[in-house]
Amino acid sequence: MSETVILVEHRGPIAIVTLNRPDALNALSRALSDQLIAAFAGLGEDTRVAILTGTGRAFCAGADLKELASQDGRLQGADDVEGAGHTRFGMAAFNGPVIAAINGFALTGGLELAMNCDIRLASSAAMFADTHARVGVIPGGRMTALLSRLVGLSRAKELSLSGRMIDAETAERWGLVNRVTAPEDLMHEALALAEDIARNDPAIVKAYNSLIDENFGMTYAEAVDHEHVASRDANQHFRRDALDPAAVAARMRAQTAP
Repeated sequence: MSETVILVEHRGPIAIVTLNRPDALNALSRALSDQLIAAFAGLGEDTRVAILTGTGRAFCAGADLKELASQDGRLQGADDVEGAGHTRFGMAAFNGPVIAAINGFALTGGLELAMNCDIRLASSAAMFADTHARVGVIPGGRMTALLSRLVGLSRAKELSLSGRMIDAETAERWGLVNRVTAPEDLMHEALALAEDIARNDPAIVKAYNSLIDENFGMTYAEAVDHEHVASRDANQHFRRDALDPAAVAARMRAQTAP
């Protein structure tokens, strides 16, 4: 029986998915990758938001190099079209937003894992690096597609071609993470954000999240047209009670309450 290296905790409509190989800095072994895919596939319609984090001092240190060294030297089969980049490390099976609560090191494949999440919060103890070039590997987890879109082309090349590490404050300044918290506040902040998202109309959140992703890859003109069509099709019917001023004010008070 294989060791359980992914933990899933449910708190109402929120699922906390935790990488649990602290002694290996939560490196992406085959078992961890398989269990991560299964965890996201197993989140039902009752789960509106997921939080992804790690135990110990790392979020994820990337691929398990010891395990790879014992294999045949291939990271991916020549005909494998369902690699990490296509499946978003299993997150593609879950149709709600995923918040990364980056508690420590997010290195190489671990950085890809964090970037594949929809929103990223980081502990002040977090550190980030892309070391693919140092170990002689071309990335396959969307590194070249995502990093430049988040931090800009020149900064992406600085990170990826040098293998240098940056701290959480630099990551926030560059736009790699949304914000930085004290380590003890990280999960509280992630849960508070998840709760705000979970309070909203779940069908709209899912559709809106997908629409933002789709439009990000388009030109401005294409995105404007695409949003118009999506809005026209989706808004033929809506909940009139949701637009009641008193109800809107009550929801806003609930979200801003301490």
